[in-house]
Amino acid sequence: MGSIDTQVHNAFRTAVVPAAGMGTRFLPATKTVPKELLPVVDTPGIELVASEAAESGASKLVIVTAPGKDGVVSHFVEDLVLESRLEESGKSHLLEKVRRAPNLLDVESVVQERPLGLGHAVGCAEQALADDEDAIAVLLPDDLVQPCGILDLMARVRAERGGSVLCAIDVPKSLVGSYGIFHVEEVQGVAEPDVLKVLGMVEKPTLADAPSTLAAAGRYLLDRAVFDALRRIEPGAGGEFQLTDAIALLIDEGHPVHVVVHRGTRHDLGNPGGYLRAAVDSALDSPDYGPGLRRWLLERLELEETVD
Repeated sequence: MGSIDTQVHNAFRTAVVPAAGMGTRFLPATKTVPKELLPVVDTPGIELVASEAAESGASKLVIVTAPGKDGVVSHFVEDLVLESRLEESGKSHLLEKVRRAPNLLDVESVVQERPLGLGHAVGCAEQALADDEDAIAVLLPDDLVQPCGILDLMARVRAERGGSVLCAIDVPKSLVGSYGIFHVEEVQGVAEPDVLKVLGMVEKPTLADAPSTLAAAGRYLLDRAVFDALRRIEPGAGGEFQLTDAIALLIDEGHPVHVVVHRGTRHDLGNPGGYLRAAVDSALDSPDYGPGLRRWLLERLELEETVD
């Protein structure tokens, strides 16, 4: 294994998932069930994100929660009573599914006492890192990025270029006002067109002010220097500390920041419309549910066209 491959494999040990939000766009469902536990077909979104982190080399998942929001972490705790009942009933396929989350990686939580923004949430995770960890992955649970593997590409860029690496998707011009948009330039000496140097970021710009159509996609591989930057930024609107402000500070101080453009799919699990699309997309890819759902959708759409 070459030196770059070794650095990619060991790029990070800890993945951070900010999950302190109240999920108000899904009320009343999220009155008692955390948004992150809503199933995409039959698997909670938080488990999909944890699987992605584990497949990319993480050994620990740090979930940033709000006071009293313990259910998300509980999903990764063994339920021996349930497992015993499934085993006694011969339901081995269900037993395998139930055992999957607790065996993915080590999970712990830290509490964000007040909702002070994404930057503040990421900063809360610093206490869970070992002294020798020089980078962390941050995965936003609202963003379902498929297929998995983008973190591996980001780790390779960090191994080659250093600093921090972010993930982007190319969005239609009509949607740039809904995202944080990257200001980028080509990287000299890199043949890969989907690796770009980040010069800055504009939050929800008008189309006229947008420096590109590349939008942040909820995956970050951050150098540990980000924690020092987070301590030095000023709060913005609503008293919140923004991760993008800390990244901008690093860029201003010469810290290398690059972006990898993801050409697969990305679904927003943070709103009902995006969540439904993610569920349908995942179900269509399932050998158990896909064929029947595809037939039903075609019949349903044909009926709708007939009615119209």
